[in-house]
Amino acid sequence: MDNLSILNEIKKPDENAKRICLEKWNSIAKPLHGMGRLEDAIIQIAGITGSPKVNLEKKLLITMCADNGVVQEGVSQSGQEVTRIVADNFSRHETTACIMSAYAGADVWPVDIGVAEDTVIENRKIARGTANMAKGPAMSREDAIKAIMVGVDKAREAKEAGYNIIATGEMGIGNTTTSCAVACVLLGMEPKDAAGRGAGMDNATFANKIRVIEKSIEVNKPDKNDVLDVLSKVGGFDICGMCGLFIGGAVYRIPVVIDGLISSVAALCAVKLDGRVKDFILASHESKEPAAGAILKAAGFDPYLNLGMHLGEGTGAVALFPMLDLALEIYYKMVSFGDINMDQYEEYEN
Repeated sequence: MDNLSILNEIKKPDENAKRICLEKWNSIAKPLHGMGRLEDAIIQIAGITGSPKVNLEKKLLITMCADNGVVQEGVSQSGQEVTRIVADNFSRHETTACIMSAYAGADVWPVDIGVAEDTVIENRKIARGTANMAKGPAMSREDAIKAIMVGVDKAREAKEAGYNIIATGEMGIGNTTTSCAVACVLLGMEPKDAAGRGAGMDNATFANKIRVIEKSIEVNKPDKNDVLDVLSKVGGFDICGMCGLFIGGAVYRIPVVIDGLISSVAALCAVKLDGRVKDFILASHESKEPAAGAILKAAGFDPYLNLGMHLGEGTGAVALFPMLDLALEIYYKMVSFGDINMDQYEEYEN
């Protein structure tokens, strides 16, 4: 598919590691599957990493920051200058996601993948924001691929630096508009059913946002069967970068966690590019944004949390980290049935 030959390097999860991990869970002196889907998460991670000795001590949030030219159409309460301000705040650990990450024991790597202004964070700019998708393609197909490969590269760098898990995050004024446009094309949704109020907007601005999404799709006529065509015409650099993070997680065998709406759209794109990517992804929560549930369902994900969050930045993904840590506390510290001379519970067919 164009030059995304990196997809050819994806291998299946390690089923033997998953089996051993399941046996370990079943040997622990508690009701079978008593920790519910948290057990499933640890088993999935064992398969991803190839070892039942799951280690999540070194956590990372990678935040893709980019501007969207469609902001020119008045689809947001804020201007593009806010993207640069918040992106720079990441360098000072002054964002919500940074505060949550510090508490959860996660490092943060903010990446300027397409902010219109200069920033102090890592510069991986594809361009100074996308073009206005209401008037033509947001970016070239080549730039979409370049942005995806930035995400793949960051996943590789995280693996080489010894990180055990990656949370995805983003920052970019106007990116709920681009995300809804991508979702509408890929899922056949109507913009009026998919769009939300983003960071908050009045009725007139919200109505305009819906019209702009409709216009952008009509002007560009993206091919729903060609993910790269959709991303290049109505997507954003941040979406492409996170799509690359999910692909990179599958290639380099490191679990990657979906955040909210924008991250969910990126995961959907990654899974549509190669279905094998799905096995390497965990869905943290269902965003309050209207399209979020449909996007996750279409991609085959069942989120662990439903808290009504819609902040972005990676906050929902980071919120899953302490839950996984709690599961590992039980996995490693709880006594086994053998330790207390008790017969192990057995599975029975209903």
